[in-house]
Amino acid sequence: MTEGKGQIVIMLDESTPVLAGSPFLQRGYQVIYHKDVLPPGASDPVVVATAILNKAILIAVDGDIKRMAKRFGAPDLSEKFKSLDLIFIDCNEVLAAKRLEHAMSFIENEWKVACKKKARRLWLSIGPHKLTSFR
Repeated sequence: MTEGKGQIVIMLDESTPVLAGSPFLQRGYQVIYHKDVLPPGASDPVVVATAILNKAILIAVDGDIKRMAKRFGAPDLSEKFKSLDLIFIDCNEVLAAKRLEHAMSFIENEWKVACKKKARRLWLSIGPHKLTSFR
């Protein structure tokens, strides 16, 4: 594994249901809750920077985070959020924890792939009927 990546650490965005951390806790992974590290209403750039500083995979349901990370994380546009690891939950909040639970082997496998190269990041979209990895 590359330096800085290894054990799965998750950070939940403020709008992500707290139960979304359960599948990770059940497997012994660390979960960082937004309320434990940031004040309510923290701006998206601060949330993203906090996830990066904690070497955590950000789990978000907020479309603004996905758009911002995509825009500022593109290698040809900026180095700003290039190292963000993101799991975007692209389904309603009620299904979020269940879809993450069903996708755990997929997430773990994609994390192993992301750890093989320093420049590679985890970028997943989990929807109600599909799992997508952007490598």
